[in-house]
Amino acid sequence: MRRKPLPQNIKENLAPGLVVFLVALPLCMGIALASGAPPLSGIIGGIIGGIVIGAMSNSHISVSGPAAGLAAIVYAAIQNLGTFELFLLAGVIAGGLQLALGFMRAGSISNYFPSNVIEGMLAGIGIIIILKQIPHALGYDEENFASQVVFDKNNLPIFEFFHKLLDNIQPGVIIVTLISIGILLLFDNVQALKKIKLLPGALVAVVVGILINELFKISAPGLVIEPSHLVQLPIPRTSEDFAALVTFPDVSGILNPQVWIAGFTIAVVASIETLLCIEAADRMDSHRRITDTNNELRAQGIGNIASAMIGGLPITSVIVRSSANANAGATTKMAAIIHGVMLLVAVLAIPFLLNLIPLATLAAVLLVIGYKLAKPATMKHFWSLGRFQFIPFIATVIAVVATDLLTGVGIGMAISVFFILQGNMKRSYYLSREELREADDITIELAEEVSFLNKAAIKKTLKNVKPNSKVTIDAKYTSYIAHDILELIQDFANVRAKDDDIEVVLNGFRTEYMMRDDEHAHVKVMHRRSM
Repeated sequence: MRRKPLPQNIKENLAPGLVVFLVALPLCMGIALASGAPPLSGIIGGIIGGIVIGAMSNSHISVSGPAAGLAAIVYAAIQNLGTFELFLLAGVIAGGLQLALGFMRAGSISNYFPSNVIEGMLAGIGIIIILKQIPHALGYDEENFASQVVFDKNNLPIFEFFHKLLDNIQPGVIIVTLISIGILLLFDNVQALKKIKLLPGALVAVVVGILINELFKISAPGLVIEPSHLVQLPIPRTSEDFAALVTFPDVSGILNPQVWIAGFTIAVVASIETLLCIEAADRMDSHRRITDTNNELRAQGIGNIASAMIGGLPITSVIVRSSANANAGATTKMAAIIHGVMLLVAVLAIPFLLNLIPLATLAAVLLVIGYKLAKPATMKHFWSLGRFQFIPFIATVIAVVATDLLTGVGIGMAISVFFILQGNMKRSYYLSREELREADDITIELAEEVSFLNKAAIKKTLKNVKPNSKVTIDAKYTSYIAHDILELIQDFANVRAKDDDIEVVLNGFRTEYMMRDDEHAHVKVMHRRSM
């Protein structure tokens, strides 16, 4: 695709940039709310994601910013580290690790995570987001209270939690929450509303939430939402105020192992989420341009370093913003840059308007996002695929909610690997003793490559060969056989076969084998006909 002149590029991508800005503005603040971070940190992350990553990335469609998938990690990290400044240091470390991954050409890392574990991770995050937003949706925003049910191991008994929650419900907040959810569901399900590109549902919910609260002030003072339940962005008036908008990392915690654990967790999850989103964004690109994933990791790393250095949340490529960008007709990454510039102008020029937004509306946005991440249809889908897919999925969901994200993903991966190994033993290599009982002419056709993972299956197959039979092991098309597999075959041919009068024919074996990607061998059994 030929590079366009700058004025034409800006003109073509101005409207898509505006659409993404309107989608991103409430999401940036809502994700900051879910993360237990200052609302401004979400907008800073959006600005850096748009301007810095947008300029450096070679993805023309994807848009980066704070992601709901990181909210649970960020919240837990802030609570564990004790201060937001220490968390920012973890964000710098995460960016540095991503940068290193990019230079190490680890752009294909997402290919090594099974889809059931990734979907389980996202579903677990969705459940955590829902649990944490319920108090904000009802009007009880005591600091750290919502997290006690999810994260705190010494939390209140569940009935005490709900009793205290119900005692502090605010009717005005509930009204705004319900209306906001209704608006979001309408825009998600009514095709005519979906087609209005410059009117995203989240923005409409924010505007309506503000108007309802202003109406309460005129007609129903008892329902007015208190300032503590509204967005609270700093309003800069002097040069000192503008300087105070920036929060710097606390570098004194550089030797704190918890900071490094948080940084590693953020780097891994942010990288996986980014790479998955990039893959989806490339499919949405009408010109089918392919993004260099290693360059993308480097861009994300630099963006996360920049964001954390000035008080912003961690950033990933985000599917919600990217799909809005593609649907709005974006042609280049200029749309992402324009959306970042608009976020910067908004936080500097109209913070007083943003401070009218009820937290209940942002909670409604996050409740809908959480539901989409953990919707029952996803669980039903993996259930329909069978236990080898469903068990790792549901185990990851439960472990993420019950422990933490990194532990949950580790448990899911361990279960997936167990099933892979178990399944590998039962592939076409392995034939049970019953299947071989009547077989006296057996052919084992090895595939192009045979790894140590196939050892157990081949060993059991050879063990079940009955005496006085014939075994042909065909390696004509095999380019690699693991050393321990070769030893296994040699031992069978030289020892067991002689002892049990088994005729062994070895076809196509070489003296050396080159290793490539693992594949599975194929076993074919032939029964001799009676003469």
